[in-house]
Amino acid sequence: MTVRNLEMGASVKGINVLGTGDFTHPKWREELKNLREEGGLYSTNNSNTRFIVTGEVCTNFEYKGKTRRIHHLILLPSLEVAEQVCERLARYGDLEADGRPNLSMTGAELVDEVVEFGEECLVIPAHIWTPWFSLFGDRGGIDRIEECYEDQTPHVYALETGLSSDPPMNWRVSALDSFTLVSNSDSHSPSPWRLGREANIIEVRELSYSDLVKAIMEGGEKVTTIEVDPAYGKYHWTGHRNCNVSLPPDEAIKLKGICPVCGKKMTKGVAERVEELADRPEGEGPKKRQRFLKILPLSDIIATYLGKDPFSADVQKMYWDLLKKFSNELQVLLEVPMDELEKACGRDLAKLIIMNRENRIRIIPGYDGVYGKIEIDGNMERVSFLRRPKNLEDYINDRKVDANGQGS
Repeated sequence: MTVRNLEMGASVKGINVLGTGDFTHPKWREELKNLREEGGLYSTNNSNTRFIVTGEVCTNFEYKGKTRRIHHLILLPSLEVAEQVCERLARYGDLEADGRPNLSMTGAELVDEVVEFGEECLVIPAHIWTPWFSLFGDRGGIDRIEECYEDQTPHVYALETGLSSDPPMNWRVSALDSFTLVSNSDSHSPSPWRLGREANIIEVRELSYSDLVKAIMEGGEKVTTIEVDPAYGKYHWTGHRNCNVSLPPDEAIKLKGICPVCGKKMTKGVAERVEELADRPEGEGPKKRQRFLKILPLSDIIATYLGKDPFSADVQKMYWDLLKKFSNELQVLLEVPMDELEKACGRDLAKLIIMNRENRIRIIPGYDGVYGKIEIDGNMERVSFLRRPKNLEDYINDRKVDANGQGS
């Protein structure tokens, strides 16, 4: 996960601005100091990729007799501010122990410490519905946002949907109407190829930290999220992996969360948790709603088409051959017309890409840590993620990208 590899990953996926991640770790912060700053964003020389200073932390606190462990995303306007924020956060935990440090503080204390350096220093609750380490998660979360952020709630402007939920699911909880929804891919693998599963299209006048953050704070039509089908996420339905049991909310509620096979407690899925907190029926929402797109990763579409594992050589070859003909993965998934796709990869795969774009691909929902499955004409393939291919350098060379990641 070097700056160079992150740049290449962003170029392949079609991402203009990428979070640095892990700004709280001193060694990574030292590496980031080699970047060039412009408008509160950072880059290497001659690179199209911009980095925004971000990090994720976990706060640990007691509430109503139970320990709450909640993840938060932090956005900052500069590495200088990051240094100052880290001086404050170091009082609450060991920042060198992990890229996502554990801090003994409440969510309100976190926001208070961060926004002291300016209102444009943002704290965003991360993947808010997943069972563990999230704002509304069944295992350790809370039921109302004020229970986490208390009097600092007015300084929280956005919520992250996470892989197992999408905007319509969040719209069912009217208390969330005033928050901008964002969607990001946190890349926990040792390479950058999970980038872009989820992303944001943010409309700004100029590419600067201030304009990006103001758009997030204001929300509305300025922010469009790119989401996978929430069923694709590994905690969408309630289930028990050891017994191969997965259930939709209504059935799980009838069983009171108990596995019908072994009698142990199941992992409550996001869909069921949303039902618990929802005060609107499915399909309803606020009058003004953010735009969003739903799409599955290109590697998994190709894998389904070939009937092979996404990591196989044949899938990798077809993936890179297709990208050599276009600018990036998001362009292929969202923009390239059918006739151009057909010329590039044949009619059947082109049709599958268009079906993906039009949300006409069925997903068997994920549960209890098991990712969802693509189902097309009875053929199901496990939904997996693209790893770094062996022919990455060949791809970069074919696009004539120089040592700084700048495309010709």
